[in-house]
Amino acid sequence: MAATIKECLELQLLELEMLFSMFPKEGEITVRDEDAVPRVRHYLRSSEAALPPQLEYSVAVDVGESKAKVELHVLLPHLYPHVAPRLFARSDALNRQQQLQLNTHLASHMGSVDAGELCVCAAVQWVKDNSPPYFQNHKLPSGGPSQEEGFKETFHRMWIYSHHIYRQELRKKIFDCAKKLNLTGFCLTGKPGVICVEGIRKNCDEFWRVIRYPNWKHISCKHTESIETEGNIDSLRLFPAFEDLQFQAHGDYGLRNDYHMDLGQFREFLEKHQSGHIFQILFGVEGKLSNK
Repeated sequence: MAATIKECLELQLLELEMLFSMFPKEGEITVRDEDAVPRVRHYLRSSEAALPPQLEYSVAVDVGESKAKVELHVLLPHLYPHVAPRLFARSDALNRQQQLQLNTHLASHMGSVDAGELCVCAAVQWVKDNSPPYFQNHKLPSGGPSQEEGFKETFHRMWIYSHHIYRQELRKKIFDCAKKLNLTGFCLTGKPGVICVEGIRKNCDEFWRVIRYPNWKHISCKHTESIETEGNIDSLRLFPAFEDLQFQAHGDYGLRNDYHMDLGQFREFLEKHQSGHIFQILFGVEGKLSNK
């Protein structure tokens, strides 16, 4: 790819600064890791700095006259805008079906954006312009019962381990399937390979069925977590989108792409997402945090 990571990160910071100018009030933009932006800037200034974490933030968008808010969660791969961002819109005022429809239409719209173009600002504007009908549809007729009253749903999270994940077509299959089924989580590429998906149980089960077919050897579901709830399952998610997780690797970068991921950085990532206990389940050891 012609674009370097540094060139992409410079563009990401420029777009984030633009968003801060558009949303100057406190709380309108929340950066998940307060050290992320300083680490990106340090990486851009230094030739020896370690690769910084991916930028992850949310933008609170006011929707029409309803005064409701939609939070657009944004996760930027290091090579964004040449790689698509991970976007997920959510609002406590929407039920899960409306939220699913909103994100489906958002994904469809973003699919029309040309690679290489900054598009988070455009996504924010799309959410602002296109969210109001979902809130209008949320209103029920006077005296009418809620269709979701007493309806229980099972929120499910699966932790999947593979000896390795390298092939581009396999990764595409994983991401396409997660997007189609409205699952969040991540895919850790390299050796070992780890996948986490979370969402409605039937969708998680379908994801597991699809990616295993026809015969993916050296893969297993190491751990599952389930919660039965009558509320919005999105409040139970640990991940705002389905993330392409890549860390600084070491090993042979030859034709076999036989490289091992930095598991210390992976352990840090799990800790930040309230999942540190999963490391031992996946690898059988407690592990150590990466030295910063």
